[in-house]
Amino acid sequence: MSRKRTRRALLAAAAATATALSGCGLSSGSALPLDVGPGTIQPLPGLEDVTLTVGSKDFTENWILGYIAEFALAAAGAEIRDLTNIQGSNSAREALEAGQIDLQWEYTGTSWISYNGFTDPIPDAQEQFEAVREIDRERHGIEWIAMSPVDNTYAFALNQANHARLGVDTLSEMAELVNADPAEGTFCLETEFASRNDGMPGVEATYGFTAEPGNIHTLGTGPIYQATADGTTCNFGEIFSTDGRVKGLDLVVLEDDLSFFPRYNAAVTVRTETLAEHPEIEEVLIPVAEALNNDVMADLNARVDVDGADPDQVALDWLVSEGFVSRG
Repeated sequence: MSRKRTRRALLAAAAATATALSGCGLSSGSALPLDVGPGTIQPLPGLEDVTLTVGSKDFTENWILGYIAEFALAAAGAEIRDLTNIQGSNSAREALEAGQIDLQWEYTGTSWISYNGFTDPIPDAQEQFEAVREIDRERHGIEWIAMSPVDNTYAFALNQANHARLGVDTLSEMAELVNADPAEGTFCLETEFASRNDGMPGVEATYGFTAEPGNIHTLGTGPIYQATADGTTCNFGEIFSTDGRVKGLDLVVLEDDLSFFPRYNAAVTVRTETLAEHPEIEEVLIPVAEALNNDVMADLNARVDVDGADPDQVALDWLVSEGFVSRG
């Protein structure tokens, strides 16, 4: 599929699902974009003719995950209203709290830090999941289920030539390099990351180095990937660990060997009352979540961001390849 077709699809879906924060809020949603049949996911009596509204945020990975949930639940017998591509994390979260959507994929670190205001993340992924599950249940009436191994956290990357030349594989080795040869410590960062406690200042404090101010270049997210791949503006670029452009540009991701960055594991968030009425949702989505990981997610993201495929088709293709569903 061409990028032009993908852009048209994205614009059409954005128009259909954009938030209107005044008045009635989100649009009513649309039908499932592709037909789906059962696979290892079989129809469940508890979901037969149950209408579930599934949301997602407006970036590639979360959009794909939203479609994955939709197709899986449809194969189990649910009637799906598609409200993927809600613009902005806060708008998507507010839609869930207000009951405009029944469920969406969320990231543990996002809820812990952005929605609940905690400044200190929990390094262990399972402990972070359990902590945010408890606080969201108590404060917001939201349940966390089906945590996946997908951890879309911050990372640093460099191109293959600089990786071979500099010989660094971890952030500790990057820090040693910067301390020994400050001129090599050139960084491409987003403006927000350059000043956040869980961004560059925290990385420097944890790993024991300080980049020279003139060696820090603030760019938009997309340009960071290309600048890192080119390797001329900066040796090290701030990236997201599951972004499809990492593979598309053949970047090397450095290991966060001191586990500084917060955990951002993708899991399903669902309204407490919805899950109480339809516990089958968890039964359907746990095996799907467990089949995902960072490599799988990066490949799926790359099909959209690099190859130009449509997110709904990418989601369905993966579910079919795993045997979870069949094509309708």
